[in-house]
Amino acid sequence: MKSTMIVKKSMQFLVLTALAGMAFSAQAKDIAAGKAKADAACAACHGKDGISTIDPSYPKLAGQHADYLLLALSEYKSGARKNAIMGSQATALSKADMENLAAYYASLKGTMSTKR
Repeated sequence: MKSTMIVKKSMQFLVLTALAGMAFSAQAKDIAAGKAKADAACAACHGKDGISTIDPSYPKLAGQHADYLLLALSEYKSGARKNAIMGSQATALSKADMENLAAYYASLKGTMSTKR
């Protein structure tokens, strides 16, 4: 019984360590570099801090999931997603730029909320 408990605790520790490692690697991108790139290339349409106010058709990026943003930027760059403005913007981005932008916008508080 004691050895079963030790095995169980060891497995829990390994799972928690793996999850913590995944969370750290998702946040390991350069948020400051993402902010600098966002200020230079994205803020005109998506707003300062990722909350667009100039046109309701421009997505609010603050608080969006980093993996979704990275996928969207990659698809704009490859042409799999069609939008003339975003396609030309994404073409100029490196993979690191896209990862940093995604990390930056994901680190911001979004405007969406749920009421309970």
